[in-house]
Amino acid sequence: MAHLIEQMAYVGATPWHGLGNELPAQQPLEVWMERAGMNWTIEQAPVQYVVSQSGPLSEICSFDDQKVLFRSDTKAPLSVVGSRYHVVQPREVLEFYRDLTEVSGFELETAGVLKAGRKFWALARTGQESALKGSDRVKGYLLLATSCDGTLATTATPTTVRVVCNNTLTIALDGASSAIKVPHNTSFDAQAVKRQLGIAVTRWDGFMQRMRTLADRKVKGTEAENFFLQVLCPGGEAAKDGATPTHERALKKVQALYDGHGRGAELAAAKGTAWGLLNAVTEFVDHERRARSPEYRLDSAWFGQGASLKQRALDQALLLAA
Repeated sequence: MAHLIEQMAYVGATPWHGLGNELPAQQPLEVWMERAGMNWTIEQAPVQYVVSQSGPLSEICSFDDQKVLFRSDTKAPLSVVGSRYHVVQPREVLEFYRDLTEVSGFELETAGVLKAGRKFWALARTGQESALKGSDRVKGYLLLATSCDGTLATTATPTTVRVVCNNTLTIALDGASSAIKVPHNTSFDAQAVKRQLGIAVTRWDGFMQRMRTLADRKVKGTEAENFFLQVLCPGGEAAKDGATPTHERALKKVQALYDGHGRGAELAAAKGTAWGLLNAVTEFVDHERRARSPEYRLDSAWFGQGASLKQRALDQALLLAA
């Protein structure tokens, strides 16, 4: 099976997805670039095509409005994009963190390349940390990711990790993510993104206060069942009788995670609470949801359907606690 992850590196404990090359702490960015497989550049060339003529001759023509992006090291093609497409290099993703790690106390934890170079990211711990009811700790992170095939804008996302189970969740308030997105039809200005993130990072306290509200909200059995239906099944409760086998398996799994089989499910903040409901879904997406491989699960949990599922769970949990 072809792997989505081309290469990846991490420091500290093995990441929740169990992938990557371990690095000692406090490594320079140049080491990260090599061990995370990000020490290459995205090159470009005009799109050309061959037009057959009568006889043995043919003509090579150019399509001026399109360009081919390819890797400098392997020459492997990455995508065909429009002439106005602005490339963000793998090096730029890591360089984004240089002053944050040298001056602001951030520490890189993972970085890597997905889909043979079409998508790449770096994740750093911010130093923010809070506890719910004493022992359920949540740490703050900043994820920067981009693509060169148009599937993902360059996106800086404040993210949380629940320590007991490594569940990941995007910081969001008022129904909106705190992510800063730069589309590829504009230039990526790292300093401008950091200025915008300065506002987003200060939302940590407000976000954690809402998580404490979830931990204080006790949940009845019927509320838990309806919550999982709303999150996992299109149409919510109306879909209960017509749930597909896939939905049924998912419902049973998240219910079991919530009922005590999930990591941290017996902690005071999670047992029988809206916080426990939310973490049953995030653990399901990050660790248990069916996927072709751990790489596919990672891609989905951060950038795809899994991320959307976790956001829907957060929205529903906040509505329940309102």
